[in-house]
Amino acid sequence: MFRKWFDKKDTASPTGVNQPSVEKRRDVDAADTDTSGAKTRSPKPSGAGRDKKTVKPQWSLEQFQVPEKDGLSRFHDLDLPLSIMHAIADLGFEYCSPIQQTALPYTLDGYDAIGKAQTGTGKTAAFLLTALNDLLNNPIQDERYMAEPRVLVIAPTRELVMQIAKDAEDLSKHTDINVEMLIGGVDYAGQLKRIQSRIVDIVVATPGRLIDFMTRNDLKLDQIDILVIDEADRMLDMGFIPQVRRIVRACPAKQNRQTLLFSATFTDDVMRLTEQWTIDPVKIEMEPDRVAADTVTQKVYMMAAEEKFSVLKNILLSDEVTSAIVFANRRDQTRWLYERLGKTAVTCGMLSGEVAQQKRTSTLKRFKEGKIKVLVATDVAGRGIHVNGISHVINYNLPEDPEDYVHRIGRTGRAGETGTSISLACEDDAFMLLDIEATLGQKLDCEQPPSSYID
Repeated sequence: MFRKWFDKKDTASPTGVNQPSVEKRRDVDAADTDTSGAKTRSPKPSGAGRDKKTVKPQWSLEQFQVPEKDGLSRFHDLDLPLSIMHAIADLGFEYCSPIQQTALPYTLDGYDAIGKAQTGTGKTAAFLLTALNDLLNNPIQDERYMAEPRVLVIAPTRELVMQIAKDAEDLSKHTDINVEMLIGGVDYAGQLKRIQSRIVDIVVATPGRLIDFMTRNDLKLDQIDILVIDEADRMLDMGFIPQVRRIVRACPAKQNRQTLLFSATFTDDVMRLTEQWTIDPVKIEMEPDRVAADTVTQKVYMMAAEEKFSVLKNILLSDEVTSAIVFANRRDQTRWLYERLGKTAVTCGMLSGEVAQQKRTSTLKRFKEGKIKVLVATDVAGRGIHVNGISHVINYNLPEDPEDYVHRIGRTGRAGETGTSISLACEDDAFMLLDIEATLGQKLDCEQPPSSYID
């Protein structure tokens, strides 16, 4: 199977994109049979082990009318397979987000890409649509081995992996493409059973659990056509890069795969990695006019450190708060807040690295269902929380990294709704406001909390 690469010399580069100067063609050769003594893999026809998903034959693109608008790109304009367009229609998407509009014309043609984009910009759909389009347009006709995916997505946190996998399922629901996620903190045997029970096309994984599968020869990456590395800067911060390097080495050479890398920032370290892992990538930098969404009202309350908890408690008990996430900087602070709030009338759950994955999953599910009013979370656990209807985000501590502030407040004011961000600042962390304001490009007004919030 050969991936087609098209000559784009006559295509004008959109704003924020550097166009590759040299056309690349990647020839993906059939992998040799493994005779190194690894575990025996039973070959099955490419369709074997698939759970066929029903495609409604009566659906047509005529049922999904989207008018043309100046400056906006429709998904209709991308020549996507009908099954993907059906899923896009079901999800209610009509026009591409800026990063999708900029990236997809290139990534759908097979170019490597590195994208600078914040969470909530639509980058997940951009790389998933690219992957699904490639899988559907280039089906494997020969025999395939079990546990040999064609698309790999790596993300730093369990919650983010779960969200990406769900998005992939939503976009592929009218196809026979199978998606699996591999995350730590859950039963390895159960994940292995699913991997071995059917042909798997897309694997979404955290680096640690993926390494577990590779070490035991339970998953092979030698047939990867598309490699996606999401939140590369966060991977660096969390110390995952040695593991990611090992994963990349297990994939086909960069000449024989398409690589898509996304990061909230383009640090020197991130750029060095892109040079090693990509070939003449399209560089996409989405710089919004405002880092913080206009739908989020930002407040900073100045107070003494000993007043913080009572202010937090009273905010959460107010009628204005219908659903909230409270962010703390460390696990012990998160646990302390959860235990103290548990003694009040506030119904809450906790998300942090010390919580077992099964418990984290059930807590997030209850939060989405409205059975829990408040989530107390660390930044790492908070990654991948995409829940509409969150009325408030409260920073019990100002984050040390200004980018984390942007990520936090982005949990509210989503999908056209309005939201409120409240930061509780004291003498211990108020100095961080300067860096946050520099990142936001705006001044944050500081005020005393209302007297009703102070016991």
